[in-house]
Amino acid sequence: MSIHRDAQLYYLQILLISHVKYKSWLNDSAYSGRLPNGCLHCSRGGKLVLLATGKCYAGCYYCPLSKRKKGKAVVFADEKKASNDDDILVEAELINATGTGITGGDPLIDAEKTSKYISMLKDHFGDRHHIHLYTACSDGQSISAVAKAGLDEIRFHPPIRLWGALKDSPYVSAIRLSNDLGLDTGIEIPSIPGEKERMGALIRAAVALDVNFANLNELEFSPTNWKALRRRGFDVKDDVSNAVKGSQRLAIAIIRDSSDDISLHYCSSSFKDGIQLRRRIMRRGCNIRRPLDVLTRDGTLVMGIIESRKPKEMAERISQRFGIPKRLIEGNAEMGRVEIAAWVLKDIAAELNLDSYIIEEYPTADRLEVEREPIGSRRR
Repeated sequence: MSIHRDAQLYYLQILLISHVKYKSWLNDSAYSGRLPNGCLHCSRGGKLVLLATGKCYAGCYYCPLSKRKKGKAVVFADEKKASNDDDILVEAELINATGTGITGGDPLIDAEKTSKYISMLKDHFGDRHHIHLYTACSDGQSISAVAKAGLDEIRFHPPIRLWGALKDSPYVSAIRLSNDLGLDTGIEIPSIPGEKERMGALIRAAVALDVNFANLNELEFSPTNWKALRRRGFDVKDDVSNAVKGSQRLAIAIIRDSSDDISLHYCSSSFKDGIQLRRRIMRRGCNIRRPLDVLTRDGTLVMGIIESRKPKEMAERISQRFGIPKRLIEGNAEMGRVEIAAWVLKDIAAELNLDSYIIEEYPTADRLEVEREPIGSRRR
C-alpha cells in the first residue's frame, strides 16, 4: 500500500508540473514560451531608456509618466535631459549599452525624429545594438519609417477600450505590416485587476494575428496617476511597494490560462527596480566612479560633501591645508559643494568648522540622494 501511495504521489506531481505553463524568473517576474530580446537586454542592465517625447494622444488613466515629462516635447536618455544627440550617445556609453528601449509619451508621434535616433544608435554601436520601441500608434507610414531605420522590436500598446475589440481595430493592419517588415512584434499592457476578460480577449486576438509575444506589466501607483487609480478602487499590495494589489495575481492567471501559441511575460515592479534599474546604475557607477567615490553593492556612490558657495576655491584651500591629494577632493560648482573621499572627511571634519556630510546617491545624471549623515557643522 505504501508503494502504491508513493506511486500515486509521484504521478500527481508529474501531472501538476505538466500544468505549470510558466517559469518563474527574476524578482517575482514570470514567463511562458520565450522572453523578448528587449527584456533580456533589460535584465542585464544593458538597455538605454530613451524617452523620445513626452507627448501622447492615448490618454491612458494609468500613465505613470512624471510631470516633468508628461505631455512635453522633451527628450531624456535615462535620467538625463538630452539637449543634443551627443547627450544620448554619451549616456549610452556610460552604461555600456547593448540596446535601447525607445519610449514616451509615444515615440511615433514624431516618427522622423525617432527614426533619426534609431539610425544614429545603430551607426554608432553597430547592428547588434538591439532597439525596441513602445507605441500606441497604428500608422503604417510611421511603422515603415522606424523599421527602415533599423528598429528590431515593436511593442503595441492599444488603448484599453480596444482590448476586447482588437480584431476590428486599425492595429490589425499595423501588426500585419510589422510582421511583414520583419519586426519582432509584441503587445505590451499593464495587468489591471478587474480587466481579466478584456485582457484575455486581447491575448486571443494577438494569437490570431501571429503576434510574437505579449508583456504584462505590474500596475503601479505614481505621483501622476495615483488619484485616477484610487478613484477606481485600487490599493497598494503592501506597505513597501507602489504596485497595485491584485495586478500580479491576474497576470499569472492570464499566462496560466492562455494558449501556447504566444510567448507571455509578466514584468513585476520589483524586477524594474531591483534588476533592470539596479544593474543599469551599477554599470554607470563603474564607469563614472572617481578615486574619491565608494561604489556600493547596490550601485550607489558614497562620498563626503562640504557645503560651500565657492566650492572650487574651498576645495583648493582644504587640499593645501591638510595635504589631501587632488584626486580625493574636488569642487562641484553646479551643486554648491566640495566632494571629498568619505574616509578623509571623517578624519578632518572636526577641524573644519563647516557643514559637512557623508552622503549616498545614485550614479545617475540627476544624482538622486538617498541618504545623508551629518558629520560636522559650522560653529555658530
